[in-house]
Amino acid sequence: MSNLFQLLVEPLSYSFMLRGMAAAIMVGVVCAVVGTYVVLQGMAFFGDALAHSILPGVAVGYLVSGGARDVLFWWALGAAMVAALGIGAVSKRTQVKEDTAIGIVFVGMFALGIALISTMRNYTVDLVHFLFGDVLGVSPTDLVLTGAFGLLVILTIVAFYKEFLVIAFDPILAETLRLRSDRLRYLLLVLIAVTIVVSLQTVGVALMLGMLITPAATAYLLTRRLLPMMAVAALIGAASGVIGLYLSYYVNIASGAAIVLVCTVFFFVAALLAPGRGWVWQARRER
Repeated sequence: MSNLFQLLVEPLSYSFMLRGMAAAIMVGVVCAVVGTYVVLQGMAFFGDALAHSILPGVAVGYLVSGGARDVLFWWALGAAMVAALGIGAVSKRTQVKEDTAIGIVFVGMFALGIALISTMRNYTVDLVHFLFGDVLGVSPTDLVLTGAFGLLVILTIVAFYKEFLVIAFDPILAETLRLRSDRLRYLLLVLIAVTIVVSLQTVGVALMLGMLITPAATAYLLTRRLLPMMAVAALIGAASGVIGLYLSYYVNIASGAAIVLVCTVFFFVAALLAPGRGWVWQARRER
């Protein structure tokens, strides 16, 4: 028992682990709550595209600041906003389908980011943490930004919970109630963009989609209503952050990858055992 207690306490003796743990919990909760709408509305491709579309913002911020990491958050946030609103505008104004608009904006932004990065020297070490995450490198300033914008996202979802619920499940009813579906849709796109930027340092661009959809997809298998789905997803996201950091500390693997792997394990356990929806229950019905 004392050995187990020691295993749990030892990593917490380091300040960078405490900051990383706090950031992982906050990111896990925010991603999971926003991710419920991503899963329910089939917007996984949008989330993936938006995560990659912030690359030019990171590159421009890196060039302008001379490599300073403190200002990259704001440049990434600006790029995410441009991409999110650009996708909405292209799909509405050009009469092309949304997935086509996502592909156009995503590839264009990502190519621009690669082009900018290719002009830099010695960028590999400095920018690699944006691709794969660097939760153990979270500074007090990063933690404040993560908490502030994460709280803003949660409060916005609480304020527009009923409206988002209607447009997610019954667009016809939304028109009947004269809800401004387009504006609400844009607002949701912006919230996803902010969530992705908030999560950037924790899991990175490459693994961002895992935190955004996997906890929510797991909760979808375990619940039947939106509010419980959000709560379960948030719990899974936070638990994955904590367990992933412990795994990273003791097994010596990348922290972002460890967090997403834990999320994935939770999903497959739920897919196997979830009451009514799990593979085990389906096999029993077939018998």
